[in-house]
Amino acid sequence: MKFSAGIVQFDVRTGELELNMEHAFAGLCRLGEQGAGLAVLPEMWSSGFDNKNLKAHAAKTDAVLKKIAEIALKYNMIIAGSMPEISEGNIYNTLYVINTDGTLSGSYRKIHLFSLTNEPKYFSRGTKAVVCETSLGRVGLMTCYDLRFPELCRSLALQGAKIIIISAQWPSARIGHWNALIKARAIENQIFIVAANRCGKDKYIEFGGCSQIVSPWGNLTAISEDKPCMLKAEIDLREISEFRNTVPCLSERVPEAYVIKNS
Repeated sequence: MKFSAGIVQFDVRTGELELNMEHAFAGLCRLGEQGAGLAVLPEMWSSGFDNKNLKAHAAKTDAVLKKIAEIALKYNMIIAGSMPEISEGNIYNTLYVINTDGTLSGSYRKIHLFSLTNEPKYFSRGTKAVVCETSLGRVGLMTCYDLRFPELCRSLALQGAKIIIISAQWPSARIGHWNALIKARAIENQIFIVAANRCGKDKYIEFGGCSQIVSPWGNLTAISEDKPCMLKAEIDLREISEFRNTVPCLSERVPEAYVIKNS
């Protein structure tokens, strides 16, 4: 199966829902007009990390999702991005996936919260990995700091994900890690990765952009700089089986040998 995947990279403004929606929707519509079958937005794209007002922002998430669903339906395009979710009084950093028919294919609550910016103080932690069924097949979900935990990405691949979506706010100071880890996750799991980062500056943190689409072979099929932009690349899912047949590392795993037993 061949299709186009796209990313909307922009400067997420803290607490400015209307402005963020304007930037996101404009980019999504442009990608839709260009025939993209999948579009990914950055982490917490609707509100940013406006931590003191998260409950108020989360209360608007359902309404924002309805607008996203309208765009997805209009352009026959899957749309994914992370927003605040409120459930039973808890706030989660949740990555939503809207399918081409405007329905919710799945949602993933961020498991690994970034202590360096006090995320555990404001968010509750997710407790399970998520692979969702979409019109393009099985898609695995990760959010920002999750990228540093290879076990999560491997579990998604073993559950049949052919594409991993990453929604992030990754800083410029560690953008080299972002680039290296995305390529590593793609190669070691023999999958496509569509990773959307933000750009711009939030208080004292500069964000590095470098949103990218990486093939199972580790080839960069599209990458941005550190400015607002849309990028798009063709994905051919046949590359996955071709690579796995050539280098069958997933099928040649020996999980029982990886367990260290006390003597």
